[in-house]
Amino acid sequence: MEIEKTNRMNALFEFYAALLTDKQMNYIELYYADDYSLAEIAEEFQVSRQAVYDNIKRTEKILEDYEKKLHMYSDYIVRGQIFDQLLERYADDEYLQEQISILSNIDNRD
Repeated sequence: MEIEKTNRMNALFEFYAALLTDKQMNYIELYYADDYSLAEIAEEFQVSRQAVYDNIKRTEKILEDYEKKLHMYSDYIVRGQIFDQLLERYADDEYLQEQISILSNIDNRD
């Protein structure tokens, strides 16, 4: 499994998990976040390995479709880049630093 794909799926999951079914959430979280194998997930839920695989592939597509339509993850990345540029360019501006800190907290950036 590619690390880039794993990181992307985990990020998309963070943004869109509430839009998934419980089964989709469980499978994706176990597979990507907890590094379970398809066989381990299948055993946990007493289904076939193929059923787990199919569900994960469908859920990956759903997450990508949500991102394509809503842009929550890509917008988050762009906001972070803009914050970093502003912080660097206006390092002496205490008011701006404070406002960016507030916005960063809203975005759950630490």
